Amino acid sequence: MSAPAYQLPGPLGAVDSVLGGAGTVEYLLLGLLLVNVVTRLLAHRSHVSEAGDDAERLSRHPLHVASNVAMILTAFYYTTLDQHAGIVASTLILGLFVTDFFEFEARNAELRRGVDLDAPKGAIGASVLALLYVGYLSLFQFVAPFWSAIV
Repeated sequence: MSAPAYQLPGPLGAVDSVLGGAGTVEYLLLGLLLVNVVTRLLAHRSHVSEAGDDAERLSRHPLHVASNVAMILTAFYYTTLDQHAGIVASTLILGLFVTDFFEFEARNAELRRGVDLDAPKGAIGASVLALLYVGYLSLFQFVAPFWSAIV
């Protein structure tokens, strides 16, 4: 996508001039989603080791929290550039955030009950769904010539 035809006032206008439009933000969202998957893996490993150490309560992984916040802020910013795709991406990423929140609480409940910690299956499913959509937004331009030849 090209840069917006208008300049946003205030600090978002400065962000627009640095990032250069919606196309860059789509790649940034894709990268942040991939980083979030890696930090989710690191957080789960940390939770399993905390459970093995007989901890009373699990602690949130700071990198995973930071990647969640960065994803949400970037998705909201993307909404200012492309309303339709931004709202869909924001909805999926907020769903991922809510799923992460409840998965963490479920791991705490499993720890209190003394059972083995499950993998965060719901959050993995939500991140796959968000990855598919943001991947479509950012990478479709590479397959568009082949797609339009078929369709």
